[in-house]
Amino acid sequence: MIKKSPWISIFNAGDCKGCVLECTVLFSPKYDVERFGCVLRPSARHADILIVTGVVTKQAKKRLKTIYEQMAPKKKIIAVGSCAISGGIFREAYNSCGGVKNVLPVDVYVPGCPPRPEAIIDGLLKVLRDLDESKKD
Repeated sequence: MIKKSPWISIFNAGDCKGCVLECTVLFSPKYDVERFGCVLRPSARHADILIVTGVVTKQAKKRLKTIYEQMAPKKKIIAVGSCAISGGIFREAYNSCGGVKNVLPVDVYVPGCPPRPEAIIDGLLKVLRDLDESKKD
């Protein structure tokens, strides 16, 4: 992954769509994450960073793993929202696998229900900072 132009893909594992809306706002003129070089890609095969929202359902678990395996080698995962972190109010549901950490290794957690776009940008910058520090080692 190149730090100056990370490509982002958003995956909704199954939630109320509140977190997805907050993630799509990142690419609006008000928040403009493109100033960091980030580009939204519809296919995760081309993405360096995968933003996952929602509780992982049994139906979405296999699809999420497949998407993760198709990504480039130096991939980063950001779990956005309470549902993606712990399963939220759906953690005891019969079809819930819980948070993303039960399926994939997560690099950054962004709490909130739904989190503000500023918090998601902060999480994105943490991923970029971690990438920059790993290059120095």
